[in-house]
Amino acid sequence: MIRNHPNQTEFIDFIHPFGGRLPASNRWVKLSHLIPWDSVERNYAKSFKKTKTGAPALSGRIAFGALIIKERLRCTDEETLAQIQENPFLQYFLGLHQYKEEPLFDPSMMVHFRKRFGQKALDEINSNIIDDALSHQSAPNKKDDNQEPPQPPSHGGKLLVDATCSPADITFPTDLGLLNKAREKTEMFIDLLHAPWKGRMKKPRSYRNKARQQYLEIAKKKKPGKEKIHKAIGQQLRFVRRNLNHIDALIDKGSSLALLSRRQLKDLQVIHTIYEQQLQKHRSKATSIPDRIVSISQPHIRPIVRGKSGKTVEFGAKLSISHLANGYITLDRLSWDNYNESGDLKGQIQHYKNRFGYYPKSVHADGIYRNRENRRYCKELGIRLTGKPLGRPKKETNSNKKELKREKKQRQQDERDRIPVEGKFGNLKRRGSLERIMAKLSHTAESVIHIGIIVLNLNKYLREVLCCLLQAYRNYRNVLKPANYNHFTHQIIGQAA
Repeated sequence: MIRNHPNQTEFIDFIHPFGGRLPASNRWVKLSHLIPWDSVERNYAKSFKKTKTGAPALSGRIAFGALIIKERLRCTDEETLAQIQENPFLQYFLGLHQYKEEPLFDPSMMVHFRKRFGQKALDEINSNIIDDALSHQSAPNKKDDNQEPPQPPSHGGKLLVDATCSPADITFPTDLGLLNKAREKTEMFIDLLHAPWKGRMKKPRSYRNKARQQYLEIAKKKKPGKEKIHKAIGQQLRFVRRNLNHIDALIDKGSSLALLSRRQLKDLQVIHTIYEQQLQKHRSKATSIPDRIVSISQPHIRPIVRGKSGKTVEFGAKLSISHLANGYITLDRLSWDNYNESGDLKGQIQHYKNRFGYYPKSVHADGIYRNRENRRYCKELGIRLTGKPLGRPKKETNSNKKELKREKKQRQQDERDRIPVEGKFGNLKRRGSLERIMAKLSHTAESVIHIGIIVLNLNKYLREVLCCLLQAYRNYRNVLKPANYNHFTHQIIGQAA
């Protein structure tokens, strides 16, 4: 028999699920014990000037915690604030002592939070999280005080390195499309600068309808051909040049640049650079130009040639990471310009030495890292750099048949060992937000990338804490009573964190 209850109960009669107390088994409660909040507050305070004027700022825990929540939930700034407002666990994670119904801040503050955490600050926070996790992994057992501490080995562990590109949220750039966008913006600037002269001076002719028609004739064709594209680019260049001359003439006649917003002034400067670059490329018929701008709104983005199937070129930030043997990753380099990642290997090996006190036994990397300089460097330090040796392959004989078979098996195993670093890129892009960076400014986009890596390490740390908790509960389940489980949970979490 089915009993229907179509009427919603009154809100005052709604039963609270956890009796007014937050259970320690919640993921956000556990996660709050794993973040070095002292380091967060110290780095957050450096972003402010030492002055006693102005409204008091929100705490660093609220700022950094909101960025962590946004990354873990993969939602917008507005949705992040709504989740914090509705969820008491998230408010506990942000350090609040009691539940608040009103919003903690405006969604636009998320942009300022990303600005206030620079690369150095986020690198330090990530390093503290990794060191804390490693210290709990390698916690020594109780030994006699007279026993001498073990000497660290000269080599140990495996270092996995690789690089990838984190694409930005822009349309695929073409020279014709970029010039058309620049032309449309210059037409808007002419309208704004001519507004004070309306009725007294005729507005300069921009031929916008004709320019739009010529652009669409080529843009709508599937395969217009190189000659037609080259001709259309030349037409758009002349329209942009005419509009820029009109803007300069309006300014000379007395139109104030104050009529344009700060963002519009920046776009105007970018359009001047784009016109010069595209004019040079059009005259020389070159396939590429240095420091090519591919987006007016995000001029810091550069083409990153990857050579992957389906994605030969990506547009975003290029980053190099190191995958440590225990599953944590560090961001070693982040750049908006394309670079050869093989030059980062020496620094990555030294960072490994500084963290663990010894060099890795082996370095697992793809072919671009295996140049002569890196091979020589690793050989001097006694590190095995995986991959095929240089030169012609050895000819198989009866005497070296077993040795060649053993070397081939070792190379196959080395390639298997390199899989986790590729898997981390998949986690960052599929489960995180590095597949498409929505932040528009260069420094805020860099913060998003750093936060994505920190959240990935925190998830790894949280899984280890849960494993320790379950293992400890299995060891004591025969002696603990159910009523003492909540107290036991608090104790285990406090020890793990």
